[in-house]
Amino acid sequence: MTTDFGKRLKEARKHAGLTQAQLAKKVGIGQSTIAELERSGNGSSYVSTMAVTMRVSPLWLEKGTGEMLDGIHQQPIDLENNPDYPSIRRVKFKLSAGATGFGVEYQDEEGNPLVFRREWYEQNGYNPDCLLATTVGNGSMEPGLFDGDTVIVNTAQTEPKDGRVFAVNYEGELVIKRMVRDDGQWWLSSDNPDQRRYPRKVCHEGVLMVGEVVHKQSERI
Repeated sequence: MTTDFGKRLKEARKHAGLTQAQLAKKVGIGQSTIAELERSGNGSSYVSTMAVTMRVSPLWLEKGTGEMLDGIHQQPIDLENNPDYPSIRRVKFKLSAGATGFGVEYQDEEGNPLVFRREWYEQNGYNPDCLLATTVGNGSMEPGLFDGDTVIVNTAQTEPKDGRVFAVNYEGELVIKRMVRDDGQWWLSSDNPDQRRYPRKVCHEGVLMVGEVVHKQSERI
């Protein structure tokens, strides 16, 4: 069993004939993140996506279990229609003030979709068709979420929960905030300690839940 994640990642990348920059582009992250993962030997929330991209065993890449090519056929893997690894598309939400629904603009040029083992969806009770990935657009949720991080939004869960993070249609703008119940009202709260710059806002009738944020992927190691 190989114990060093960084060494396995580098071995798999070379097996796939990819440079760090090429792998980073396919996965949708920065080259510096790949370089840091290969140096540090630490795991990453990108493991499943990288494994499918490089056509190696996710269990081998993540934990060193089995062989690199266990159960892997050497033909391109369909990221869009793979029952064992349902994919989550990267999108930009298209919202309007007061609208109950939303549109999406697919961001396929930003990188491959995010890929997880089917067990992950089943263990968490998620429907893959209801999950969408989008990019954090500012620093209001630092240090938990940074500008440029990728988050997965469960659009099937729109009932607010105290202390949980949601993507919200706030007057036609997508904001990612922590829901706080206070004095009988729901508030949109930022994690950033600079509350003058990012004050909390009350949820009025025009504020609509897009979905709960259930996963993040970050280049901040």
